[in-house]
Amino acid sequence: MSDIVVVGGGIVGLSIAFRLVRGGADVTVLDGGDEGAWQVAAGMLAPGGESAYEHPALARLLERSAELWPGFARELGVDVGYDDTGTLSLAMTADDIAQAARVWTRQQLPLLRPSELRELEPALSPRVRAGVLAPHERQVDPRKVVAALRESLGSRIVPKRVQSLSDVDARTVVVAAGTGTAALTGLPVRPVKGQVLRLRGEPGLLRHVLDAAVDGREVYIVPRADGEIVVGATQEERTDRLVTAGAVHDLLRSAIELVPALAELELTETTVGHRPGTPDNAPLLGRLDDRVVVAAGHHRNGVLLAPVTADLIAGLLLTGDTDPMLADFSPRRF
Repeated sequence: MSDIVVVGGGIVGLSIAFRLVRGGADVTVLDGGDEGAWQVAAGMLAPGGESAYEHPALARLLERSAELWPGFARELGVDVGYDDTGTLSLAMTADDIAQAARVWTRQQLPLLRPSELRELEPALSPRVRAGVLAPHERQVDPRKVVAALRESLGSRIVPKRVQSLSDVDARTVVVAAGTGTAALTGLPVRPVKGQVLRLRGEPGLLRHVLDAAVDGREVYIVPRADGEIVVGATQEERTDRLVTAGAVHDLLRSAIELVPALAELELTETTVGHRPGTPDNAPLLGRLDDRVVVAAGHHRNGVLLAPVTADLIAGLLLTGDTDPMLADFSPRRF
């Protein structure tokens, strides 16, 4: 019998296992091979989004995890694409400015004129009306993070699809199975479909992450150091894995209107993922019963919340201490 088994080999489950192993625990990760949300995530580490505005406890959790990311990235010991250049939040029209105003006001960042924005990002369209620079926002490459975690955990990761928790031979089971958590626990975790594009060009076209409202459509553009550019993402209450022509069209149209030079880049990948959402779009963290601990339902924030989730769950299991932050996210609240 294993001491602790983590069910789920995505970024959350692997981060928890990584922290537990560092704390001296005997840990096995059961990886069912499902495509997790991390595989299509852009890796934006932006704690000030709309979900945080609507859920004050989540805002505190996001901010705490953002503070942990620099140390977590260093601890992984390899390049995981961590970049601290910051994010430009942009608006193309007067209506877009009105849409963004609530977040910008709360962030208390100075409004930048179009000329100031193009000094920061010369490739921006002259149609951009206004924006702000959020210098505290970061990014990582989730695929590189997961690769580093897998390398660190090595043979502790066992390929196995878990159909029932009764089949798991362990004193403690951590369920970090993303959208699969519902079937294993009965908790209300639903799949929220997102379609994402990847482009490739020469490095250096863009310096910052761009998060924009373009004629009422939301789009983000995340440049990597190697020339890859991630464009996303739709948010659809659907369970299918179809890449649709309409979604690709809308994402490309918005991205190209924001940065016209993107039209010349190669479209290298179109992908679909499913974010694990909950009724209040906040995560499920903590004990479900004496044996089962849950770390799931991170919705759009799985990458950002990986370090704090790992710390909270590892602390609970290694020392028995329940961090006060866990109270707001108990899986028993549903």
